[in-house]
Amino acid sequence: MQTAYYILVLLLFLFSVLPKIPSQHWIFRVPDFGKIQVTIIAAFVFFSAFLIQDKIPHFWYYQAFLLFLLIYHSLILIKYTPLYKINKHKPGKNSSEKIHFISANVYQFNKDYQRFIHLINDCKPEMFLTMESNGSWENALTVLEKDYPFHHKVTLENTYGMHFYSKIKIEQSTTHFFVADDIPTIEAHLKTDDGYKFVFFGVHPPPPSPTEEETSKERDGDLLSTAKRVRQIEKPVIVVGDFNNVAWSKSSILFRKTSELIDPRIGRALVSTFHAKYRLFRFPIDLMFHSEEIFIEDLKTLDNFGSDHLPVFCEFFIDHKNDEQESQIETADFQEKAEAEEMILEGKKESSEREKIATED
Repeated sequence: MQTAYYILVLLLFLFSVLPKIPSQHWIFRVPDFGKIQVTIIAAFVFFSAFLIQDKIPHFWYYQAFLLFLLIYHSLILIKYTPLYKINKHKPGKNSSEKIHFISANVYQFNKDYQRFIHLINDCKPEMFLTMESNGSWENALTVLEKDYPFHHKVTLENTYGMHFYSKIKIEQSTTHFFVADDIPTIEAHLKTDDGYKFVFFGVHPPPPSPTEEETSKERDGDLLSTAKRVRQIEKPVIVVGDFNNVAWSKSSILFRKTSELIDPRIGRALVSTFHAKYRLFRFPIDLMFHSEEIFIEDLKTLDNFGSDHLPVFCEFFIDHKNDEQESQIETADFQEKAEAEEMILEGKKESSEREKIATED
């Protein structure tokens, strides 16, 4: 027990310190994903240690350190719970009708197409976005096109294909390849039947990991390029997708400040999505951000349909004349803007060895 205590304290220290090191190598970026688990384990180790207190020299020094870690991580995570109070907003006379969307990383090698189709038919969102959708998924989803006559398809076999389907009219849509010619971002301009215009971005940058990209350079460059593009748009904006990032990471905060968008998880819930099969090792990496004219009514995960990600469901409305969310917007200062530009350039320079046609390991 004594040895286990020392090992756990050391691991908790490493997982807390490594994300603070300004390197984009996966060794330093991946530990940020586990902040929820680090907090839970820190609490478990802290309270369990009292059972072996007499066997641990300098016991209170270790406990004080664990208590510091527990408080530090909790203060960050509490923002993503209902305990962190934010103002709730109700639709007014200038509001649009309620709009719903589903965002889902379908997992390219998941062949259970019908479960996802049932999910869409049951929830009946006005829009849905699929990621990792290849030609087989595109063929399977054609049965939904009678209900979703507007779509934008980027069919790839490298696990970065994306498909956007909508009942709301798409007036214009574009595929961006901000940092690499095989990593798309969808930009769709929509107009509702009641005359409200908004822009939907679908993103899915590559993750830093020992099995995929060695660094987060492409991910960060892609997301910050999207943030810059958002700032050029004068309509309400939603950015949705598998960010392969967590909301509290430095690059996510820089994305939020650069884009001047709002994180709807704050004051609501973590909405953890990956890995769908392992509840105790689940991270909130399927994110969304929105402009101040968009008001979130509901944000939650839905049941697993066979993917390694849980789908995300959102209900929102648009109100151009309500400025009550303006105080939630943070802007990047000069140094942060320069840092964002540097990360975009690094992302574009980064070379990758991704296969054009991915195979399941």
